[in-house]
Amino acid sequence: MARYTGPKARVNRRLQTLIYETAGAARALDRRNTPPGMHVRGRRPSNYGAALQEKQKIKHYYGLGERQLRRYFDAVSRKSGNTGELLLLMCERRLDNVVRRVGFTKTRPQARQGIAHGHFLVNGVKVDKPSYILRPGDIVEVRGRENLRNLYRGVIANSSPDALDWVTFDSENLKATMLGLPGASDISLPVDANSVVEFLSR
Repeated sequence: MARYTGPKARVNRRLQTLIYETAGAARALDRRNTPPGMHVRGRRPSNYGAALQEKQKIKHYYGLGERQLRRYFDAVSRKSGNTGELLLLMCERRLDNVVRRVGFTKTRPQARQGIAHGHFLVNGVKVDKPSYILRPGDIVEVRGRENLRNLYRGVIANSSPDALDWVTFDSENLKATMLGLPGASDISLPVDANSVVEFLSR
C-alpha cells in the first residue's frame, strides 16, 4: 500500500472501528461515535456503501492497496472454503501483522517500518517486504545488532501482545515461531468478510 499519511483518527471514526492504534486515534474513537464533519446526517448507508466500508476496514487495518487486495482475493477465490474467511486468514499471515501481534511493535505501521528498514530475519534471511506471507515452521527474529535488540526489548516490555495458538514467542531471544496456520477464531479484525467478497466479485 502507498503509505497512508492522512488523519488516522478520522479513519477510525468514519469506519467506527479501532483501525489505527496510536493513542490520539484511539481517544478520538472513544470521544465521538459519529463520522467526521459538522452536520452529519443520520442516514443508513446503502448495501454498496456498507460493503465499501467493510472493504476499507481491511485495506486500512492490514495496510493493503486496492490492487494488492484484489490479488489476494483472486488467489483465495480459487481455493475451496469460505472465500471471505480465507482472505482474512491470508492477511493474518502477513509478516507485518505477525510482528505486530506477537508484540515486537505497538502498531502495524511501526511493524511495516521496521521490516522495510531490514530489522527482521525470516529463517535467518533478511526480509524487507511487509507483505511476505509466512508459512508453518517459519522463524521470525530481530537482527543481531545490539541497538536493534535493545530497541525491541524496550517495546516488548511496555506492550501487551496477543496470545496466539499458532505462533510461539520467545521474548528473551526475540524470536517468534509459526507453529501452524491461523483459524477463524484467530482473525483480529471484526469485519463482514462475506459482504467484501460480494463487493469484489462485482
